[in-house]
Order: sequence, then structure tokens, then C-alpha cells
Amino acid sequence: MGITQISDAKSWEVDVINSDIPVFVDFWAEWCGPCRMVGPVVEELASDYDGKVKFVKVNVDEANELASKYNVFSIPTLILLNKGEIVSQQVGAASKESYKNMIDRALA
Repeated sequence: MGITQISDAKSWEVDVINSDIPVFVDFWAEWCGPCRMVGPVVEELASDYDGKVKFVKVNVDEANELASKYNVFSIPTLILLNKGEIVSQQVGAASKESYKNMIDRALA
């Protein structure tokens, strides 16, 4: 399934809010060092949870209205949503295990 890039409210509505499976959102920016460290981990998770969780990336420089709506003041911010509701959130880079725990709790 891979990772979907989202840059506007319309695709957010379709890909995140209306998703029938949980969605793991990576709010990031090109200039953010920790975001670049998290990127490969998110790609691995997308592969590990293919078909069970949808993965999307939101560049805060291109979609600052989405970042504002979800109170993203620091990046990377990773949010897990289910049926449009936030079930878990992590601000700052963390380990793959930490993200797996976040996802597994939502799937339980």
C-alpha cells in the first residue's frame, strides 16, 4: 500500500477521516533532521502493517492548515487516528518499538 502524501483538506478527508482502517499520520518537513530519521522507520511500519493500517505523510510547510487543526507545533508529530478520531499521539522522534506499541494498542 505504501505511504500516501497529503497536502490538502480534500485528500485528508478522503484518505484519513473516511478511512475504514486506522491511519498513522507523520507530520514532517524537509528541513527537519529528526523527521528525516523517522522517515525510514515509518516506511518499515507501512510495510509491517500493510492492509491493517494506512500510512500518510503531511508536509507541514505545504499543509499548515492541517497542522494547525491538529495542534502540531513541533515536528515530527505522529498521530494515529481511527474513524477520524485521535487515539494516540507522539511528539518528537521515537523508536520503532514505541510506534509499534502505539499502533498495536489501537488495533487491539
